[in-house]
Amino acid sequence: MRGHLTAAVQRPQDLKGFGSMYESVTIRRLDAFVYRCPIDRPVATSFGIMRDRPAVFVRVEDADGGFGWGEIFANWPAAGAEHRANLLTKDIAHLVLGTRIEHPRELFQKLETETRIRAIQCGELGPFRQVTAGLDIALWDLFARRAGVPLGRFLNSAAADSVPAYASGIHIAGAEELIGAAREKGFLSFKVKVGFDLEQDAAATRAISQSLQSEERLFTDANQAWDLPAAKTFVDRLSGSEIGWLEEPLPVDAPEDDWRALAAASGIPLAGGENIAGFAEFKSAMSVGALSIYQPDVAKWGGVTGCYDVARQAIRAGYTYCPHFLGGGIGLLASAQLLAAVGGSGLLEVDINPNPLRDAIADADGSVGSGWWQISNAPGLGIEELPASLAEFETLRTSQSL
Repeated sequence: MRGHLTAAVQRPQDLKGFGSMYESVTIRRLDAFVYRCPIDRPVATSFGIMRDRPAVFVRVEDADGGFGWGEIFANWPAAGAEHRANLLTKDIAHLVLGTRIEHPRELFQKLETETRIRAIQCGELGPFRQVTAGLDIALWDLFARRAGVPLGRFLNSAAADSVPAYASGIHIAGAEELIGAAREKGFLSFKVKVGFDLEQDAAATRAISQSLQSEERLFTDANQAWDLPAAKTFVDRLSGSEIGWLEEPLPVDAPEDDWRALAAASGIPLAGGENIAGFAEFKSAMSVGALSIYQPDVAKWGGVTGCYDVARQAIRAGYTYCPHFLGGGIGLLASAQLLAAVGGSGLLEVDINPNPLRDAIADADGSVGSGWWQISNAPGLGIEELPASLAEFETLRTSQSL
């Protein structure tokens, strides 16, 4: 679903009511913190295996000492976390430091423009977009913190106090155990990873669907595993089963006609968006009409600026917005605040595989009850500093300042 349309970045109309929230800031310091946490059970997808859990957290500080926290996508490639941190401080920091900003989305617009050619030059559009996303999250956190309100209410004064959530990262082969553990945490909805052995995956998914308790829901994620015939076979095998959506059944760059054909043939709604980047690309995807659920990833492209606009556009067009996220705790908190601000019928994705880099900051055990994630009332994202318990997993710290 590739697009060549242009889409203007529009200022949300409900960003109002907080008095001095638009007082300008000048950025004076950037810090990046890289962590790698060993895990006993690798996290497997159809395209690869994560053998540890990485995270890159970024801190932005202004000239008055105000600060904000963000997170940069770092799951792939295996060595990506350290690369993103160095990209921030060695290639992008000089574009940010000393910049005066009156509205948080101004930095996103600046970096999208000023990093474009160098990203093309080195063939690394994704990493530059991911660093921009992390910085954008941190700047929104800084502005919301200055206003003294949670990020969700900074975006929309009518933001929800809680959002529905689902447990994700569940490998189909170990689904029974992991769904049971998620149930104990308070989840009522679950997403299983498929795309390994088509027939076995379909049979197991059907069995899980039939075993669900009242009010529980099941979703599936193929991580771009199939071509059109294989995807059609999978949905055929699940005919009559209650499946909430099928996520990324085809590669994101598969021909638009293939996406249309699958949507027409599938009784299961199609979902995607974590690997779509750019306003024009999301607009093009919506024009294709194959997806029913849009899932931009706040740490992968767009940050708060891009994902908030795309989410609102999707909802206005009659689609569902469900933020994608599978990383550390800062990105999860940002995703929850975004969903609270946007509203609609979407759910928050919460990976349930062990990950101290998530749980030390945003622990589902204390946030989920009866399928709902409670939104913190603390200013911004509610993070003052990174927990001391993460120190043992730190592999790199880098910074730049005026």
